[in-house]
Amino acid sequence: MRMAGMGLSGLKLALLGASLALAAGGHATTPAVPASTGTQAATPQVGAPPPGSAEAQPDGSVTPPATAGAAQPAGAVADPTLNADGSPKLRPTENKGQPSPRVLGIQNQVTPNGEEAARFHNNLLMPVVTLIVLLVLALLVWVVIRYRAAAHPNPSRTSHNTTIEILWTAVPVLILAVFAVPSIRLLAHQFKPAPDNAVTLKAIGNQWFWTYEYPDNGGVSVTANMLKERDQVAPGQRYRTDADGPRLLATDNRIVLPVGVPIRLITTANDVIHSWAIPSFWVKLDAIPGRLNETSFTIKEPGVYFGQCSELCGARHAYMPIAIDAVSPAEFAAWIRAKGGTMPGAAQPSTAAPAQPSADHVDDTATPPTGGDGPTVNATETATPVTQGATGNPAGAGNVDQ
Repeated sequence: MRMAGMGLSGLKLALLGASLALAAGGHATTPAVPASTGTQAATPQVGAPPPGSAEAQPDGSVTPPATAGAAQPAGAVADPTLNADGSPKLRPTENKGQPSPRVLGIQNQVTPNGEEAARFHNNLLMPVVTLIVLLVLALLVWVVIRYRAAAHPNPSRTSHNTTIEILWTAVPVLILAVFAVPSIRLLAHQFKPAPDNAVTLKAIGNQWFWTYEYPDNGGVSVTANMLKERDQVAPGQRYRTDADGPRLLATDNRIVLPVGVPIRLITTANDVIHSWAIPSFWVKLDAIPGRLNETSFTIKEPGVYFGQCSELCGARHAYMPIAIDAVSPAEFAAWIRAKGGTMPGAAQPSTAAPAQPSADHVDDTATPPTGGDGPTVNATETATPVTQGATGNPAGAGNVDQ
């Protein structure tokens, strides 16, 4: 009996030891799983400081970026305008597409209309105006010295001088006639309809940010807000860097346009009157609620170009900038595909309202053929947009605290 009891006890001990060994082995082979914090890791934002860089670290230290070698999701197309770390490839260039300190005159122009306007301004308008100012100043000085009381005690009583009256009427008319020819020609070029192969960009003003649509490219939509300074955002939130652009002009999402291809710009607004203006393009077009304004231009050089809303539109009017990435047509097509859009056929006219004259589609904004006075309705078909939202700055937030 005792031996049987001892055998039973030994069997229990052996089973207990085996179970402990299995438990220990299972614990050793199970990978450790960190406790969930309830938040997802932030992904690199467009134009954000590279992860691990000195700009991204509060203490200025540099650590290797953890996302530089991250694999793209299956079927995803990489954004060709961004580096692997999310920073923009194109960086602003001094004296190009932005204001420059201690520089007089208009910005360097990169469109045919802008070059024509710059020549008119520099070669004709300014020299003639300068001569007129100097002539008037010389006449005033001569009159003050020649006809002062000490030199001319008996003033002339001449009331009319036919020659002088003819001259001061005819000379200004001739000057205006000289100015009229290049002025009217430039005005006609600015509002010349875009050709069939133009890329359509629709800019919509909001208080106080811009939204953009590419109606001929599958309804791609982009929202752009101004980037704040580093000391104006919470820790971990995106802020402006030198790669993004100058203060008050950098945006979280740049608008991409092709070089050498006509751009058809359509502007409107959702609330009050805004104005879409890029000085280097010689473009300033009002965005009016309920109306569609249109112009066209062609960018001749790649680069980054900045502008602002140029119509007083509210308290944060100064904080709705415009940033343009001008890239090659192939890179633009790749960017459109990266946003989920498509490229139209070659020389295909735009059907975006207002439809181009050569388009088969005529929208309800066109004048009725019968000349009726019916209401104007924008009834264009709304495509499912692939929206690139503003990151780091909520839409419409602007600089509330400034």
